[in-house]
Amino acid sequence: MPGKVAKIGTFSDWVGLFEQWRKDIGVNTEEMQAFKFETLYGQVEEGDIQFGHYKGRPKWETVRQIPTQNMRDALLNMIVYQGDTEFASVEQQRYLLESAPSDYDRRSLIRIMIEEMRHGWQMCALLIEHFGQTGKVEAQKMLERRAFENRRLLNAFNEEVDNWMDLFAYTDFVDRDGKFQLQMLKYSAFAPLGRSMSYMLREEAFHMGCGDTGLRRVVEAGLVPVWLIQKYLNKWISESYDLFGTDHSSSAHWAYVWGIKGRYDEPKNQHDPDLDDINDYNRKLYHDEVAGLIERFNKALKPGQSRLYAPDVRFNRTIGRWANQKFHPQTGEPLDEKSYEQQIGEWLPSAEDKKLLLEIIANEKGWISSRAAARDPLATIGEPRKSAINI
Repeated sequence: MPGKVAKIGTFSDWVGLFEQWRKDIGVNTEEMQAFKFETLYGQVEEGDIQFGHYKGRPKWETVRQIPTQNMRDALLNMIVYQGDTEFASVEQQRYLLESAPSDYDRRSLIRIMIEEMRHGWQMCALLIEHFGQTGKVEAQKMLERRAFENRRLLNAFNEEVDNWMDLFAYTDFVDRDGKFQLQMLKYSAFAPLGRSMSYMLREEAFHMGCGDTGLRRVVEAGLVPVWLIQKYLNKWISESYDLFGTDHSSSAHWAYVWGIKGRYDEPKNQHDPDLDDINDYNRKLYHDEVAGLIERFNKALKPGQSRLYAPDVRFNRTIGRWANQKFHPQTGEPLDEKSYEQQIGEWLPSAEDKKLLLEIIANEKGWISSRAAARDPLATIGEPRKSAINI
């Protein structure tokens, strides 16, 4: 990068910066210090490219085999963005260890942070090993940006995650978007990237499971009002919709044509894609999955309580065709500016809502139900897990 001199010559140099980053942001607990970080590769999905213009040809093992510079640049950009989200999430969640509702939840969060750090490690290993000086610079910059300085590449990863309702919704819904992204990259024509996804998907399953189980425990306890829970669902699910990218994206179009990134349901979807609408196609699959999860929460509600819902894909959007337009989160009804401004406080958490939530968390010991007969999360870290696809 112009004007930027990398401090790293080898991956070992980068590991030194990684260790310093952990100290700088304050995530250096004994449990984290004891974990041995590694670059892990699983099986490649298929030996041949599965979709796009190069379908049927052998997957690329090195960047030099990729036919054009534009394709190499697009691939590097995807790896950078993926890695940036992993380190950002650790920065966002770093203070919650002190307020965990139980030792199980604290140790679960430690595991989540360890695995997110390993995912960032994996992406930086790809950059350093395969993309020369440019990759080294980007891997270094990954550890220089900070979510709490609003410098991460995607807006959702600069948001504050400063209470456990935020944390549960974040890990259930933002990490679920992560699962979708990883699954799409699993089919990449660049074999080292595809092989990186197997372990990352297995680890992501634990993160989503913690968020989903945590929200269900909050619903079951019945002390946090349903309307307040809904506000946090609206906040993080609408943020996640934006993470799928803009509608009519030329980047998604060409990533598919080049075989770099597939659809979420690739390759079992035998229909030709609408190349102009790939991001929105995956976003709708995500919405349907999330709506199904929320229906499970509703089964834990007491009779007569309002039902929870997944917000409409047009609500609270900041990118794409619905950016900055006004829609009702539940019905999807278009609203004029005045009606929207009068009601937005009913749909997204305010400072007063956060104060109420923190008071409940501080004063109501039973605000979340206990996790019965749970295994120690750190005792099982690194064990093979079911694929995240159906979590």
